[in-house]
Amino acid sequence: MDEAELRARLSRLGEEHRDLDAAIAALAGAPGADALQLMRLKKRKLRLKDEMQLIRDMLIPDIIA
Repeated sequence: MDEAELRARLSRLGEEHRDLDAAIAALAGAPGADALQLMRLKKRKLRLKDEMQLIRDMLIPDIIA
């Protein structure tokens, strides 16, 4: 993947991460919220965060000081 593709992927993941954040907040505030569904959304959000960090690490070159 080239840098432009990585940046585009990072942008899409960031948008999905924000959407999940909103969905989690809405579900958590709902009466009788499904705890299992909430847990799955939170795990997905964490996986997205990890993938976003991996892409950021790929975009930033290693500099040995």
